[in-house]
Amino acid sequence: EITASLYLLAQKDNVLQARGEETAAAGGTVTLHCLYNSSATTNYLFWYKQDGNNSPKFILSRVSGDQGNTADEFKERFSSTLDSSIRSVPLKIQKLQLSDSAVYYCALQSETETELLWKHKTI
Repeated sequence: EITASLYLLAQKDNVLQARGEETAAAGGTVTLHCLYNSSATTNYLFWYKQDGNNSPKFILSRVSGDQGNTADEFKERFSSTLDSSIRSVPLKIQKLQLSDSAVYYCALQSETETELLWKHKTI
């Protein structure tokens, strides 16, 4: 079952994950795509992972290219590069493990907003 939700603060600012569930073999690589739209000149993009009923866990943030922070437990296998020209911030997960099966949230915070815009997908 594919679950998706989108919470908008304003129509002009949003995040989009067009694809549904992703399936990949253990040991392989998967890329989760996230596009965003914002009129702000500075945007902060975030990825979170949620297992079951646990709270979402911060994976990484990007503000420009590879600039940003990545939580220590994700540094080895999780990466992302923000491409502002096409407004994309894909999350790449390498050496897949069964424990990577989860709901992944892409979130946007623009310099003019104080709340996050969320989108999520299940893999």
